[in-house]
Amino acid sequence: LRRKGSRRVVLCLGYLGEQVAAHVGDGATYGLDVTYSFDGARLLGTGGALRRAADLLGDAFWVLYGDSYLDFDYGAVWAYFTAHNALGLMTVLCNEGRWDRSNAVFHRGRLVSYDKHRPTPEMRHIDYGAALLGRSALLRIPPDQPYDLADLYAELVGEGEMIGYEVTQRFYEIGSLAGLKEMEDYLRSEQL
Repeated sequence: LRRKGSRRVVLCLGYLGEQVAAHVGDGATYGLDVTYSFDGARLLGTGGALRRAADLLGDAFWVLYGDSYLDFDYGAVWAYFTAHNALGLMTVLCNEGRWDRSNAVFHRGRLVSYDKHRPTPEMRHIDYGAALLGRSALLRIPPDQPYDLADLYAELVGEGEMIGYEVTQRFYEIGSLAGLKEMEDYLRSEQL
């Protein structure tokens, strides 16, 4: 994130999150300012955790998942988002079911539909795992309640309040040993 221009990071943590906080600390070792928001005893899901962190976030902010490595031009996406009047932006990748189930229709530069739970055959793109949200979109999530961020995204897309931005570099998930190996191989190849 630092190499891509970020300086301030808020980590939303749940189960064993204190281990991440102990390792990362205040982020100074990485050239970042890192703060934390913890779910607590009751896991809140991706949306609920983000809503709990609302006071730590700005008027517009990135949302990234901790189990993915994403190599794209963050500055270009940020510029596109700020040039449009939308509550959110979803990066999408033409996936065609390759790395995970495709869950979005992106047609002629427009995010037409998104459904993580009920994909349809015309869904060739996938939520890449990097989004931008405005504060007013975040405040739609009820406080201190379990909530799936995908539900907010689907609502915003359905209302035409979430725009899309197509990226071309594949994502690397590290939620499995096979995915972790693929990412390590990619990082090694980038250092050559």
